[in-house]
Amino acid sequence: MLIYYLIGVIAFIALIFGAILGYSSIKLKVEADPIVEQIDAILPQSQCGQCGYPGCKPYAQAVANGENITKCIPGGQATVVKIAELMGVDVPSMDCIEEPEPKVAFIIEDLCIGCTKCIAACPVDAIIGTNKAMHTVIADLCTGCELCVAPCPTNCIDMISIKPTAQNWNWKFDPTLIIPSVNTTDIPVQSLIDSQSPLNSQGNKNG
Repeated sequence: MLIYYLIGVIAFIALIFGAILGYSSIKLKVEADPIVEQIDAILPQSQCGQCGYPGCKPYAQAVANGENITKCIPGGQATVVKIAELMGVDVPSMDCIEEPEPKVAFIIEDLCIGCTKCIAACPVDAIIGTNKAMHTVIADLCTGCELCVAPCPTNCIDMISIKPTAQNWNWKFDPTLIIPSVNTTDIPVQSLIDSQSPLNSQGNKNG
């Protein structure tokens, strides 16, 4: 009987402490900075560390506190422009924004010993393979962060440039391009017919 009593007391105490902790977690909850979340959503989430921070979220926090917005190498100019628009600041001069050269990691099969160190270093799981077996890079997933190069004990990983093709070409619209247009609704139909008439063209030549 005493055992049941002790169990009941312990359960009651646990219930009280649980209620206190639950209330504290709600009452003392620290709201996340919305600007940080918005900046983080713009970043490519490659977690490559090329910006000098351990991941995209820490860099987003630093940017919200005044850090340079041009440090995201994988994001390039497009990311810089989006962050500048979000924060209401001028887009930095394009001369100081280094557009990254698309690269992917390539594993030299004959040198790979299957140590799995590159797999552990890859932030986007673009490398597949097992222990003591040859590894392979999935090019479509690789962000070119180069984090897999340094851990490799046999130097079997090279970063190779991606040659532009119809599939990966950057088809950006040039906003400075002006395409003239004519509002044909303002031109009488008969005038359009006369201008296209072979007789009219011949008459113009003879005249």
